[in-house]
Amino acid sequence: MSRKEENTGFVCSHCGREVLPLIDGSYRNHCPFCLYSLHVDNLPGDRACDCGGLMEPVGMERKAGKGWQIIHRCQKCGCEKRNKISEDPRQPDDINAITALMRRAAR
Repeated sequence: MSRKEENTGFVCSHCGREVLPLIDGSYRNHCPFCLYSLHVDNLPGDRACDCGGLMEPVGMERKAGKGWQIIHRCQKCGCEKRNKISEDPRQPDDINAITALMRRAAR
């Protein structure tokens, strides 16, 4: 699968907002507004997972060399994955959503 195919915009299945593709050579795997994702990958970008469940943001974690990552848990199968936060200048991850997630996870 090419980066061009991976790097496409989408409409968020959780909040319904339009999400733009990234412009930094990577691809977006979660909504920058509500931080939800879809369980569509086995390996990053492969789109080979048949689950398709909503991936709820349940926590945050800082990894050396990768920075802040959102911890997502699939509401359908329970699988957990981590996704790097986006600082794309056109549509960065919402700092208020990230802060609220950090507060919830700290409880």
